[in-house]
Amino acid sequence: MTAHDWFIEHRTAFVIRTLPPDEERNFAEHLPGCAECREEVARIERELAWLPMGVAPVSPRPGLTRELVQGALGRSRTSGRWMVPAALAASVALAAGAWIWAVAQVRGFERVVRQEHGRLTQELAMARDTLDIFRQAAMVRHATITMGEKKGGLVIFADERTHRWNVVVYGLPAPDPGHVCQFWFITDNGMVRSVEVKTGVNTPAFLTLGMPNAPGRVMGAALTVEAAGSSSPGPQGAELAHVMM
Repeated sequence: MTAHDWFIEHRTAFVIRTLPPDEERNFAEHLPGCAECREEVARIERELAWLPMGVAPVSPRPGLTRELVQGALGRSRTSGRWMVPAALAASVALAAGAWIWAVAQVRGFERVVRQEHGRLTQELAMARDTLDIFRQAAMVRHATITMGEKKGGLVIFADERTHRWNVVVYGLPAPDPGHVCQFWFITDNGMVRSVEVKTGVNTPAFLTLGMPNAPGRVMGAALTVEAAGSSSPGPQGAELAHVMM
């Protein structure tokens, strides 16, 4: 963690004034020399302007504070010596509650942003990885598949550098109830079960697969229709496609 990372992490805390006095002073002294932090602080201030801390205070209606105090004390009448401190305590409690709510909203917003940033970063990395395989595929194979009146196909892009395949299955209807489409690797030691393929006429299936953790050289692939829940070591159902590499 660099020295500047601390300022990045505490930008929101600086805006909502939750830093200890010495840290707030250090942050304020840092801003004139850091254009990045100045821009981010200004952005956060704009985004948080809708919170209670950015709204001008409104005076309570006459008698509201007294009613709140009497309700909290469980009395219909309060002696004069209790009114001022009780009213003050109620006002402080209301202000503190609004402040706590605002801070909770900000922290919740930050957590959502971090989670969304992590998800998008992961999806971008996966998309780049998939595109790399398409671009660097040394071998492409295609097989036409017919299921009933529907005609689709199986396409394999093989990247010999990473030993991974991009597999596309398109144009096929979902199998009959109780059945699934199963992808297999064909090796010189026999068939190796891989993943189930979710098919749909208007929804192509995209798969990125590594080579199976099994002995034998991968020589091709097959797509079959199997009973749902089957764990047989080899195909038992109808074969839809058989592709040799």
